[in-house]
Amino acid sequence: MAYNTLLVDKADGVATITLNRPDRLNALNTEIMVEMLAAIEEIDADSAIRCLLITGAGRGFCSGADLASGDLTKDGGMPDLGKALHNNYHPVIRKLAALRMPIVCAVNGPAAGAGMSLALTGDIVIAGQSASFLQAFANIGLVPDAGSTYFLPRLVGSARAQGLTMLGEPLPASTAAEWGMIWKCVDDSALMDEARKVATKFARGPTVGLGLIRQLMQQSWNASLDSQLEAERSAQRVAGRSRDFVEGVMAFLQKRPAKFTGQ
Repeated sequence: MAYNTLLVDKADGVATITLNRPDRLNALNTEIMVEMLAAIEEIDADSAIRCLLITGAGRGFCSGADLASGDLTKDGGMPDLGKALHNNYHPVIRKLAALRMPIVCAVNGPAAGAGMSLALTGDIVIAGQSASFLQAFANIGLVPDAGSTYFLPRLVGSARAQGLTMLGEPLPASTAAEWGMIWKCVDDSALMDEARKVATKFARGPTVGLGLIRQLMQQSWNASLDSQLEAERSAQRVAGRSRDFVEGVMAFLQKRPAKFTGQ
Protein backbone atom coordinates (compact mmCIF):
# COMPACT_ATOMS: atom_id res chain seq x y z
CA MET A 1 0.00 0.00 0.00
CA ALA A 2 1.20 3.51 -0.84
CA TYR A 3 1.08 6.10 1.94
CA ASN A 4 1.00 9.89 1.68
CA THR A 5 1.79 10.76 5.29
CA LEU A 6 3.92 7.82 6.39
CA LEU A 7 7.10 6.06 5.40
CA VAL A 8 6.82 2.30 5.96
CA ASP A 9 9.89 0.10 5.73
CA LYS A 10 10.30 -3.60 6.42
CA ALA A 11 13.70 -5.20 6.92
CA ASP A 12 15.14 -8.04 9.00
CA GLY A 13 11.90 -8.70 10.84
CA VAL A 14 11.42 -5.05 11.83
CA ALA A 15 8.72 -2.78 10.39
CA THR A 16 9.47 0.93 10.74
CA ILE A 17 6.69 3.50 10.57
CA THR A 18 7.98 7.04 10.18
CA LEU A 19 5.44 9.84 10.59
CA ASN A 20 6.14 11.90 7.51
CA ARG A 21 4.69 15.40 7.71
CA PRO A 22 7.92 17.16 8.71
CA ASP A 23 6.68 20.58 7.56
CA ARG A 24 3.94 20.28 10.21
CA LEU A 25 6.15 18.62 12.86
CA ASN A 26 4.28 15.42 11.94
CA ALA A 27 1.01 16.78 13.31
CA LEU A 28 -1.86 14.31 13.30
CA ASN A 29 -4.82 14.79 10.97
CA THR A 30 -7.49 12.43 9.67
CA GLU A 31 -5.35 11.20 6.79
CA ILE A 32 -2.35 10.25 8.89
CA MET A 33 -4.50 8.43 11.45
CA VAL A 34 -6.33 6.46 8.76
CA GLU A 35 -2.99 5.55 7.20
CA MET A 36 -1.52 4.64 10.60
CA LEU A 37 -4.32 2.15 11.24
CA ALA A 38 -3.93 0.63 7.78
CA ALA A 39 -0.16 0.35 8.18
CA ILE A 40 -0.40 -1.28 11.62
CA GLU A 41 -2.97 -3.79 10.35
CA GLU A 42 -0.74 -4.60 7.38
CA ILE A 43 2.26 -5.10 9.67
CA ASP A 44 0.29 -7.22 12.15
CA ALA A 45 -0.80 -9.53 9.32
CA ASP A 46 2.76 -10.02 8.04
CA SER A 47 4.18 -13.11 9.76
CA ALA A 48 7.72 -12.08 8.81
CA ILE A 49 7.49 -8.96 10.98
CA ARG A 50 8.27 -9.42 14.67
CA CYS A 51 8.80 -5.86 15.93
CA LEU A 52 7.36 -2.42 15.17
CA LEU A 53 9.53 0.71 15.36
CA ILE A 54 7.82 4.13 15.30
CA THR A 55 9.61 7.46 14.80
CA GLY A 56 9.15 10.84 13.15
CA ALA A 57 10.69 12.53 10.12
CA GLY A 58 12.52 15.81 10.45
CA ARG A 59 13.08 17.72 13.67
CA GLY A 60 10.25 16.32 15.77
CA PHE A 61 8.44 13.11 16.65
CA CYS A 62 4.89 14.50 16.62
CA SER A 63 3.38 17.86 17.65
CA GLY A 64 -0.05 16.36 18.37
CA ALA A 65 -3.32 17.08 16.60
CA ASP A 66 -3.12 19.39 13.60
CA LEU A 67 -5.39 22.18 14.82
CA ALA A 68 -4.98 24.02 11.53
CA SER A 69 -6.04 21.12 9.34
CA GLY A 70 -9.70 22.10 9.20
CA ASP A 71 -10.81 18.47 9.09
CA LEU A 72 -12.29 18.21 12.60
CA THR A 73 -15.73 16.65 12.57
CA LYS A 74 -18.43 19.32 12.77
CA ASP A 75 -21.66 19.07 14.71
CA GLY A 76 -23.98 22.06 15.01
CA GLY A 77 -21.28 24.49 13.94
CA MET A 78 -18.83 23.42 16.68
CA PRO A 79 -16.11 20.77 16.35
CA ASP A 80 -16.99 17.44 17.92
CA LEU A 81 -13.57 16.45 19.21
CA GLY A 82 -15.01 13.39 20.91
CA LYS A 83 -16.21 12.06 17.57
CA ALA A 84 -12.80 12.72 16.03
CA LEU A 85 -11.15 10.77 18.85
CA HIS A 86 -13.61 7.88 18.53
CA ASN A 87 -13.30 7.64 14.75
CA ASN A 88 -9.59 8.32 14.20
CA TYR A 89 -7.45 8.11 17.31
CA HIS A 90 -8.96 5.34 19.43
CA PRO A 91 -8.73 2.62 16.74
CA VAL A 92 -4.99 3.29 16.39
CA ILE A 93 -4.29 3.29 20.14
CA ARG A 94 -6.33 0.12 20.64
CA LYS A 95 -4.63 -1.63 17.74
CA LEU A 96 -1.19 -0.76 19.07
CA ALA A 97 -2.13 -2.00 22.54
CA ALA A 98 -3.31 -5.33 21.12
CA LEU A 99 -0.39 -5.82 18.73
CA ARG A 100 1.12 -9.32 18.82
CA MET A 101 4.69 -7.95 18.75
CA PRO A 102 6.83 -5.51 20.76
CA ILE A 103 6.78 -1.80 19.92
CA VAL A 104 9.83 0.47 20.09
CA CYS A 105 9.38 4.25 19.84
CA ALA A 106 12.32 6.49 18.91
CA VAL A 107 11.42 10.03 19.97
CA ASN A 108 13.32 12.65 18.02
CA GLY A 109 12.48 16.19 19.12
CA PRO A 110 9.11 17.24 20.56
CA ALA A 111 6.34 14.74 21.34
CA ALA A 112 3.30 16.80 22.28
CA GLY A 113 -0.36 16.14 23.03
CA ALA A 114 -1.60 13.05 21.24
CA GLY A 115 1.91 12.70 19.84
CA MET A 116 3.13 12.10 23.37
CA SER A 117 0.34 9.56 23.87
CA LEU A 118 1.45 7.79 20.70
CA ALA A 119 5.04 7.67 21.91
CA LEU A 120 3.98 6.15 25.24
CA THR A 121 2.31 3.20 23.49
CA GLY A 122 5.82 1.83 22.99
CA ASP A 123 7.03 -1.02 25.16
CA ILE A 124 10.48 0.52 24.93
CA VAL A 125 10.65 4.29 24.45
CA ILE A 126 14.04 5.80 23.65
CA ALA A 127 14.42 9.57 23.25
CA GLY A 128 17.16 11.78 21.93
CA GLN A 129 18.74 14.30 24.28
CA SER A 130 16.98 17.20 22.53
CA ALA A 131 13.56 15.53 22.71
CA SER A 132 10.82 16.74 25.04
CA PHE A 133 7.36 15.65 26.10
CA LEU A 134 4.43 18.03 26.46
CA GLN A 135 0.83 17.65 27.58
CA ALA A 136 -0.40 20.86 25.95
CA PHE A 137 -4.14 20.27 26.28
CA ALA A 138 -4.79 22.49 29.31
CA ASN A 139 -3.08 25.38 27.51
CA ILE A 140 -5.96 25.50 25.02
CA GLY A 141 -8.79 24.49 27.34
CA LEU A 142 -8.89 20.78 26.55
CA VAL A 143 -8.28 17.56 28.47
CA PRO A 144 -5.55 15.00 27.77
CA ASP A 145 -6.64 12.35 25.28
CA ALA A 146 -5.50 9.41 23.14
CA GLY A 147 -4.77 7.48 26.32
CA SER A 148 -2.69 10.07 28.18
CA THR A 149 -4.77 9.93 31.37
CA TYR A 150 -4.35 6.14 31.32
CA PHE A 151 -0.63 5.92 30.54
CA LEU A 152 0.78 8.80 32.55
CA PRO A 153 -0.39 8.03 36.11
CA ARG A 154 0.76 4.45 35.72
CA LEU A 155 4.17 5.48 34.43
CA VAL A 156 5.05 8.43 36.68
CA GLY A 157 2.51 8.43 39.52
CA SER A 158 -0.42 10.71 40.28
CA ALA A 159 1.47 13.82 41.42
CA ARG A 160 3.70 14.01 38.37
CA ALA A 161 0.86 13.13 36.02
CA GLN A 162 -1.25 15.93 37.52
CA GLY A 163 1.59 18.39 37.12
CA LEU A 164 2.33 17.42 33.54
CA THR A 165 -1.29 17.57 32.42
CA MET A 166 -2.47 20.64 34.36
CA LEU A 167 0.60 22.90 34.10
CA GLY A 168 1.24 22.13 30.44
CA GLU A 169 5.00 22.55 30.70
CA PRO A 170 7.51 20.61 28.57
CA LEU A 171 9.41 17.72 30.16
CA PRO A 172 12.98 17.20 28.92
CA ALA A 173 13.83 13.71 27.74
CA SER A 174 16.53 13.35 30.40
CA THR A 175 13.96 14.01 33.15
CA ALA A 176 11.47 11.64 31.53
CA ALA A 177 14.13 8.92 31.77
CA GLU A 178 14.88 9.80 35.42
CA TRP A 179 11.17 9.55 36.23
CA GLY A 180 10.86 6.15 34.54
CA MET A 181 8.44 7.48 31.94
CA ILE A 182 10.70 6.22 29.14
CA TRP A 183 13.37 3.53 28.91
CA LYS A 184 16.34 5.79 28.26
CA CYS A 185 17.64 9.08 26.88
CA VAL A 186 20.59 9.00 24.48
CA ASP A 187 22.59 11.42 22.36
CA ASP A 188 20.63 12.59 19.34
CA SER A 189 23.23 11.11 17.00
CA ALA A 190 22.83 7.69 18.61
CA LEU A 191 19.01 7.61 18.75
CA MET A 192 18.16 5.58 15.67
CA ASP A 193 21.08 3.18 16.09
CA GLU A 194 20.01 2.52 19.66
CA ALA A 195 16.35 2.08 18.70
CA ARG A 196 17.17 -0.24 15.81
CA LYS A 197 19.43 -2.31 18.05
CA VAL A 198 16.54 -2.91 20.44
CA ALA A 199 14.07 -3.52 17.61
CA THR A 200 16.42 -6.03 15.98
CA LYS A 201 16.84 -7.85 19.31
CA PHE A 202 13.06 -8.13 19.57
CA ALA A 203 12.75 -9.24 15.93
CA ARG A 204 15.14 -12.10 16.67
CA GLY A 205 13.45 -12.96 19.95
CA PRO A 206 10.63 -15.28 21.05
CA THR A 207 7.73 -13.32 19.59
CA VAL A 208 4.98 -15.38 21.22
CA GLY A 209 6.47 -14.92 24.67
CA LEU A 210 7.21 -11.24 24.14
CA GLY A 211 3.66 -10.62 22.96
CA LEU A 212 2.30 -12.37 26.04
CA ILE A 213 4.56 -10.30 28.30
CA ARG A 214 3.19 -7.04 26.91
CA GLN A 215 -0.38 -8.32 27.37
CA LEU A 216 0.28 -9.34 30.98
CA MET A 217 1.90 -6.01 31.81
CA GLN A 218 -1.01 -4.06 30.34
CA GLN A 219 -3.75 -5.97 32.13
CA SER A 220 -1.91 -6.03 35.46
CA TRP A 221 -2.68 -2.33 35.97
CA ASN A 222 -6.33 -3.13 36.64
CA ALA A 223 -6.07 -6.68 37.96
CA SER A 224 -6.24 -8.22 41.40
CA LEU A 225 -3.42 -10.52 42.50
CA ASP A 226 -5.60 -13.60 42.02
CA SER A 227 -6.74 -12.62 38.54
CA GLN A 228 -3.17 -11.78 37.54
CA LEU A 229 -1.91 -15.12 38.80
CA GLU A 230 -4.55 -16.81 36.65
CA ALA A 231 -3.55 -14.68 33.66
CA GLU A 232 0.08 -15.68 34.15
CA ARG A 233 -0.93 -19.34 34.31
CA SER A 234 -2.85 -19.10 31.05
CA ALA A 235 -0.08 -17.18 29.31
CA GLN A 236 2.61 -19.56 30.52
CA ARG A 237 0.63 -22.49 29.14
CA VAL A 238 0.64 -20.85 25.70
CA ALA A 239 4.32 -19.83 25.92
CA GLY A 240 5.32 -23.30 27.10
CA ARG A 241 3.80 -24.82 23.97
CA SER A 242 5.72 -22.55 21.60
CA ARG A 243 8.60 -23.77 19.48
CA ASP A 244 10.72 -20.93 20.81
CA PHE A 245 10.41 -22.26 24.36
CA VAL A 246 11.84 -25.60 23.25
CA GLU A 247 14.60 -23.84 21.34
CA GLY A 248 15.38 -21.59 24.30
CA VAL A 249 15.75 -24.52 26.68
CA MET A 250 17.86 -26.53 24.22
CA ALA A 251 20.11 -23.53 23.60
CA PHE A 252 20.53 -23.03 27.35
CA LEU A 253 21.42 -26.68 27.91
CA GLN A 254 23.78 -26.75 24.94
CA LYS A 255 25.37 -23.42 25.96
CA ARG A 256 24.74 -21.74 22.60
CA PRO A 257 22.79 -18.70 21.42
CA ALA A 258 19.12 -19.44 20.80
CA LYS A 259 17.75 -19.20 17.26
CA PHE A 260 14.17 -18.12 17.78
CA THR A 261 11.70 -18.26 14.90
CA GLY A 262 8.84 -16.35 16.49
CA GLN A 263 6.63 -19.45 16.67
